[in-house]
Amino acid sequence: MRKLTYLAVFEVDDNPGISVYFPDVPGCVSCSDTFDHALQMAKEALSLHLYGMEKDGEPLPERTDQVPETGARDMVVPVSVYPNMVKDEMNKRREKTTVTIPRWLKEAAEAEGINYSRLLETAIKETLGIAS
Repeated sequence: MRKLTYLAVFEVDDNPGISVYFPDVPGCVSCSDTFDHALQMAKEALSLHLYGMEKDGEPLPERTDQVPETGARDMVVPVSVYPNMVKDEMNKRREKTTVTIPRWLKEAAEAEGINYSRLLETAIKETLGIAS
């Protein structure tokens, strides 16, 4: 299973609060009030950021392992994620979609207790030749 690790900077401020950023992954940021939650949120932010980059066909950033300068209370922590697990999870998510059908057909389907989601999914799979 593919595993990617990037260094994260946990900046502690006086609010109290913890901001997190990844020097090698510009634009990937997160925050929280506790270290444990900040770490959890950092993993989620990194996972989704990398997922989006791959989905958009962008190359993933190289990990430099260069420890950035930080403040006295800040921490640099390696954060690991598993991009294939995130991709699988995102692809399996159910999506709501709106369809338009004639009223009489809707009423007839409801009278028969037809599950629109199941019917549409089955029909699309059959049309695309995808085995259930």
